[in-house]
Amino acid sequence: MRTLFILATFLFSVSGISQTKYEQGMQKAFDLWKNEKPMEAANLFERIAQAETDNWLPLYYVAKINIIYSFGEKDATKFSAQLEKARDFINDATAISKDNPEILILDALWYTAWIAYDGQKYGMTYSGKVTSLYEKAIQLAPKNPRVVLGKAEWEMEAAQYFGKPITPYCKDVARALSLFATFKPESDFHPNDGEGRAKELLNNSCRKK
Repeated sequence: MRTLFILATFLFSVSGISQTKYEQGMQKAFDLWKNEKPMEAANLFERIAQAETDNWLPLYYVAKINIIYSFGEKDATKFSAQLEKARDFINDATAISKDNPEILILDALWYTAWIAYDGQKYGMTYSGKVTSLYEKAIQLAPKNPRVVLGKAEWEMEAAQYFGKPITPYCKDVARALSLFATFKPESDFHPNDGEGRAKELLNNSCRKK
């Protein structure tokens, strides 16, 4: 259900030359991820988090990697283990940075992973939670392109599931794309992905509406 979105999460960019030990570690973790070694990257992010106890970013990326690679996982034990680990790191990140829109939409993706795994079992239970997380995130950061895009894509998927048109949400995807053009992450390591996914939705799903 979220395959293309998952692929889009790789479209982050980390620029500049690292100087501190933290920056070197983060850069190395991103390089591992880009080189198709996501779990090695997650392990490194975890070690960085142990040293950077007041920094939510490495915690966020441990959770994000485990969530992303749970999509499509058929082994129930492995799937549950990855999401349980992700939940712990989301909780830890939230404790450091409350009401953080980036963490909120990652939390929404966590619930979406369960719905994608077993819609009959988790759809009714978790759909409302996903919606409420996006609503809270959009109130906190209405100009964050990932928030706008994540909310729009969730609403598009819900519309498609119930056989309704996705047209009303394409304008939100277009708005997200325009926001990406001017969005400035707080640092080289803050979330900065999703522009490619917005373009893909506009060029494919929205043209087929």
